Amino acid sequence: MTHSSTQEQNPSFRPILGFRRPQEASPLDESSLAVTRALGRSIEHAVSLQQPDGHWCAELEGDTILESEFILMQVILGRWGHGTIRKSARYIVNKQQDDGGWSNFPGGPTDPSVSVKAYFALKLAGYPASEPFMMRAKERIIAVGGAETVNSFTRFYLAALGQIPYSHCPSVPVEILLQPTWSPFHLSKMSSWTRTIVVPLAIVQAHRPVTPIPPELGISELFVVPPDENRLPDLARLKWPFVSWENIFRLVDRSVKLYESRFLGGLRQRAIQAAKDWMIDHFHESDGVGAIFPPMIYTCLALRCLGYPDDSPEMIWAEDQLARLMMEDDTTLRLQPCFSPVWDTTWMMIALGDAGLDPSDPAMDRAADWMLDHEITQPGDWSIRDPQIAPGGWAFEYQNRFYPDLDDTATGLMALRRTSRFFEDRCQGAVERAMAFEIKMQSRDFGWAAFDRDINNPILEAIPFADHNAMLDPSCPDITARVLEMLGEYGYRPGEPFIEGAIRFILAHQEPEGCWWGRWGVNYIYGTWQVLVGLASIGFDMKDPRMVKAADWLASVQQDHGGWGESCASYSDRSQMGQGESTPSQTAWGVLGILAVRGPNDPAVLAGIDYLLHTQNNDGSWTETEFTGTGFPKVFYLRYHYYPLYFPMMAIARYAQAAGIPKPSVTTTTHSLRRSA
Repeated sequence: MTHSSTQEQNPSFRPILGFRRPQEASPLDESSLAVTRALGRSIEHAVSLQQPDGHWCAELEGDTILESEFILMQVILGRWGHGTIRKSARYIVNKQQDDGGWSNFPGGPTDPSVSVKAYFALKLAGYPASEPFMMRAKERIIAVGGAETVNSFTRFYLAALGQIPYSHCPSVPVEILLQPTWSPFHLSKMSSWTRTIVVPLAIVQAHRPVTPIPPELGISELFVVPPDENRLPDLARLKWPFVSWENIFRLVDRSVKLYESRFLGGLRQRAIQAAKDWMIDHFHESDGVGAIFPPMIYTCLALRCLGYPDDSPEMIWAEDQLARLMMEDDTTLRLQPCFSPVWDTTWMMIALGDAGLDPSDPAMDRAADWMLDHEITQPGDWSIRDPQIAPGGWAFEYQNRFYPDLDDTATGLMALRRTSRFFEDRCQGAVERAMAFEIKMQSRDFGWAAFDRDINNPILEAIPFADHNAMLDPSCPDITARVLEMLGEYGYRPGEPFIEGAIRFILAHQEPEGCWWGRWGVNYIYGTWQVLVGLASIGFDMKDPRMVKAADWLASVQQDHGGWGESCASYSDRSQMGQGESTPSQTAWGVLGILAVRGPNDPAVLAGIDYLLHTQNNDGSWTETEFTGTGFPKVFYLRYHYYPLYFPMMAIARYAQAAGIPKPSVTTTTHSLRRSA
């Protein structure tokens, strides 16, 4: 990286920090004041966004499968005239890429499943195939393999609308609900999000509903080979090598289909009742089953299959959860995949605390109170496998008491430490419960996963309907490192067996280049940042050659203007590691990672801070349109709209702390902000 090239490319760019050692400047020189003012603006902007009850929650943006599946659901339910269809369709049209297809992240390659669902939804919404943009979409879909290449979940929509037979869908036998707990195929052995999808989907497949549509609204033109019911679907064909779990499950799939066609009886009815009971039970104290979009859609379809009328309390409740996810303007309607209030609130609290907002500030008190009100104290799905572990911690969403997650629990514990409420009895009780829950949920490999312990049986990934790349919930370096960061803030250090095990787990997953893969953020920049910060927090030797190599890798992918960026494409193509348009959030991660190893004097840290100072908006925010969050790698990505606020604020604040630069003196009230510096 050549830092000086920034000035050559952009003559108006004048480094604020000048790539000088911070100690050489007095606390009141231009560079120090620039840092202090930037933090002050960010604090004021962040507090202005706080909800009256104390939390933060920004829009969470996904790709167009959300709007497409919503339209497809309405048509399956027979609601052709639903007022939201046309507005949702306009949003899909606006997201079409220049090549005619749709991707699962902006600027990404055409995704067959995303594109087929978008095209189909648009036809059903009234856009004729003769429209130029529809013709381009058709050509692009055919070019990438046609409708027969879509994933399993897309196939179910096509079957429910009569475009393919259900025999071309992978079997999701509802009898899975009758498996004993010791079975490797029991629901508790699958990831939490898979459970919430599988149960309502199994009900739908057991009933095999088909809503007829006029032939001209179908998508036969998208198939390279017509979906003839007599032709064996791809799932029925064995692959080389013949002796594999994938082929075993393909044979099982064929056997299940034979069973379903000839031997249905009392067992099936028992299984449907068990699935219904599970689904209805998970209505309670949750924002929809699983509190995420896919099971919400399948729940509505499952309720219809079970005979619930549209005006039943259950159907009204299920559709209300979907309606809450809608974001509507004058011409379009989009949906969020879920809400992220705990995630946004905890990170905002951490950033504000680091930036200098007083722990007893009213904004921090309100946020802490909101967090304490949302603590999970009841057993959930995770306790089926681990009943001895007492509940504690927080979920990602407003209400999801069945699934507290270990990532949000870690950030929640760090956030509460930054408030004056931390010393009160109520908070101490919540902290003790969350800490015990977090530590006991460590997996046998000494890592931490998102929701459960030891959900890592690779056999399950060979199940035909597992192509959403999320059947398991294995331990991953980023969450493990975040837990270590939290534990470090609470005084834990190497020497504890479970800490030593976590360190070994993380080091064993270091990539040859020196970086770490990011499961929940894009991607190697995210994973490497979190590992370095986590290990530094517990007092690991940051002069260790492995840490130096990681920091060197981060510096090697820093761009000439000082920023960092990485595309979601890096999940599929390792040559794209650390490559992409610079973003504020990823730049913050790069700065924080190198800062943990090299300190505040490093040129890469100074260049990154300069980039953030120059790109900050007047209101204290930053602008970011890229997707830097990860749902399911290679399948679903996210744009967190507050990422370009709290992560840059945190990076600048921790730089200021390390460099000895005064932080702003900012106090807040419920209705206004007063700045005294």
